[in-house]
Amino acid sequence: MRRLAEALYLITIALWVGGLWAIGYIVAPVLFSSLGDRQLAGMVAGKLFALIGWVGLGCAAYLIGFAVTRSGGRFFRSPIFWLVLLMGLLTAASQFGIQPLMAQLKADALPREVMESVLRDRFAAWHGISSILYLVQSLLGLWLVVWSGRGLK
Repeated sequence: MRRLAEALYLITIALWVGGLWAIGYIVAPVLFSSLGDRQLAGMVAGKLFALIGWVGLGCAAYLIGFAVTRSGGRFFRSPIFWLVLLMGLLTAASQFGIQPLMAQLKADALPREVMESVLRDRFAAWHGISSILYLVQSLLGLWLVVWSGRGLK
């Protein structure tokens, strides 16, 4: 059973971090460069970011559970635990704070597009904050990949 838990630990890291990088830095740019309609590209990208947010929350839960059961009371000393916790908190802040706020700004702008409304500056500011959080998550994810072997010791 221990080998299965260790394999799931590595698969979970690969899924979460790989998903962050694939969606954020490959898929989303391709959507915006390939689709003629920026609104459609944004809508699809938003759904993908929400999906990887849910995946991230599930992965964080498993990885934290793994760290706690693996190291007992010493999990607070594990850098892996703190990386995963920070990534999970950033994911939750985006998923339950920033994304709903941006969705509300889009709804408030109707029937216009949010970028053509008086809410443009607020939306752009929150989009920028969201992008920075995503970049930080992505970089922490790389750190997690590099250190992933430490979580198995």
